Amino acid sequence: MRQLDVLVADNHPIFAQGLQTVLSTPGKGFLFNVKGIAKSGTEVTDMLYENNPDLLLLDMSLLNSEGLKKLSDVKRKYVNTRILIMAGAEEPNILRDVFDSGADGFMLKSATKDELLTLIEQVVEGNTFWQTHQSNGNLTEDGNPELAFARKYGLTRRELEILQLIGEALDNRKIGDRLYISHQTVSVHRKNIMRKLGVNSTASLIKIAFENHLV
Repeated sequence: MRQLDVLVADNHPIFAQGLQTVLSTPGKGFLFNVKGIAKSGTEVTDMLYENNPDLLLLDMSLLNSEGLKKLSDVKRKYVNTRILIMAGAEEPNILRDVFDSGADGFMLKSATKDELLTLIEQVVEGNTFWQTHQSNGNLTEDGNPELAFARKYGLTRRELEILQLIGEALDNRKIGDRLYISHQTVSVHRKNIMRKLGVNSTASLIKIAFENHLV
């Protein structure tokens, strides 16, 4: 059973404590170790620095708060921390905004324990996944063609980002500069993307990116 270090970030004490209780028992092959509960954006950044957790469960209301201005900066600094956003309700364009910010998943606070564990399993494995009211309790990628495409071909969020930049005709070095990763890492991702999409040329990747409205 794999141990998973988790940081819970929520300014609603009852919900945060309830989530900690849910994670006190193993599930989906994980043994959860809750490193702490952050109640503000500043506490989130401080606890991330202290603990460097595998997973951050982050209340949507703390996004862009003091101490946590840009989630994309957090993702660049803590590349191994997967981020699952929690929200009480959906808002217009919320899924696109959450995805663009660098989050790996989205869940409603009305989710069941089983749905939460499934989401955690998905994002920890490198997938981008979320739950919506429209899914009637099931996990889905409906409503966002980019994530639907990624899910269809098994692309990770990083691979999708790189495919989009390939669609802009950027080379490995420029993509690496844009994403703050090495061009060798980009090269590895590019090869994996080609394998998953069943193509063997950059021209084919660019064509796929345009045909699927990824750029």
